[in-house]
Amino acid sequence: MNRISTKLSLLAVCLVVLNTTFAQLSVTAQAGGLKFLGDVGKKGNANFFSDMRLGYGLGVEYRIGKVLGIGIDAMYGKLAGTDNDKSSHLNFQSTVMGGGLNVFAFFDKLGEKEKDVAPYIHAGFGYLMFDPYGDLRDKNTTMYNYWSDGSIRNLSESSANEPLSVIIKRDYTYETQLKDSAVNYARNTFYIPVGIGAKFQMGFRTSLRVGVAYNICMSDYIDNYKKGGNDSWASANVGLNIHFGKKPKDAYSNVDFSAVDNSDTDGDGVKDLDDRCLGTPKGVKVDGKGCPDDKDEDGVYDYMDQELATKKGAKVDGNGVTINEEELAKRQLAWDSLAVERSEGFNTAPSLSYLKDIETKTKENQAKTGKTSSIPAEFVEADYNKDGIISAAEITQTIDGFFEGVNSFNVEKINKLIDFFFEQ
Repeated sequence: MNRISTKLSLLAVCLVVLNTTFAQLSVTAQAGGLKFLGDVGKKGNANFFSDMRLGYGLGVEYRIGKVLGIGIDAMYGKLAGTDNDKSSHLNFQSTVMGGGLNVFAFFDKLGEKEKDVAPYIHAGFGYLMFDPYGDLRDKNTTMYNYWSDGSIRNLSESSANEPLSVIIKRDYTYETQLKDSAVNYARNTFYIPVGIGAKFQMGFRTSLRVGVAYNICMSDYIDNYKKGGNDSWASANVGLNIHFGKKPKDAYSNVDFSAVDNSDTDGDGVKDLDDRCLGTPKGVKVDGKGCPDDKDEDGVYDYMDQELATKKGAKVDGNGVTINEEELAKRQLAWDSLAVERSEGFNTAPSLSYLKDIETKTKENQAKTGKTSSIPAEFVEADYNKDGIISAAEITQTIDGFFEGVNSFNVEKINKLIDFFFEQ
């Protein structure tokens, strides 16, 4: 028996050592009560749990997917039974040792989020070694004699022995190996465990297991007495499960947060988290906040400013050039006229032909005045032919790209693009 138990222990240890690299591997150590359910212990017991004994277990589990798991376990403990009845005074206690294979069904990962508390069930097949002993004599090796008055004496019950007998007490030391005089039965058997339990997540790769199981033996000699069906036992256990594998991936497991924290999209030497002017062109000198110089403080960065020495307080256009009040008034009138024209001609009945008419007028005006409006950075994407002018065809192409999801434009940005189309 000792050699077999040693092999089972080594097998469990080897499984732990060889498989701890697997992501779904875990080990459970547990302890609880074992209650024998067989021939001995049915008669005259006022307390159902009086014959319960301690049992210990060690199991290794491998999770297969969200629900199924397989496990191998080893167990050690004691089973006992006592009859306290006038018709029977049988008793036994047996050290039991064994192990087996179990199939689990877990319910903690069903759904979008792993549950902190969830049930599980299991069933399997195991091998058990047992060796029943009885408490038949006291510490002085005197055999127990049960009398009809409920006493235990050193002599058998008879009128002649009554004055000579001495009352003794059981010492509950199971000193005598029990045997069947007619059958030399095997002191090992297979058994079938069926159980249910609950898993409580505790963090730090651990969970608490609380469960009960019913174990059906293939032998009726666990208690040394064969009568009726096979023996069985029930167990109630509390255990600690430790997960040794890799931590399960979450939604951000593939994100390199260090790279995000240190990213510098525009390459100006200032991290994006600290950069107040994202998108600065390469080669442009910036300050500690990532913004280009604006020496005349007109709101237009020097690399874009066509008038680097604008007077303070002066109003400037998008190129940083001073706008006088007269010119500003003219632009306002032109804008108002353009707004009326757009409202009447485009917003009321938008069409590609109308846009082309506006495009033609824009090109004629630019050719006449020699002035062109630079395309703002946010609209450069819409200048597909890179000619510096937003055309009617490019407006249409941008709207198509918006519906197809192939550009960065939204409804608001498209409206601004159309405004610029009328202004250029």
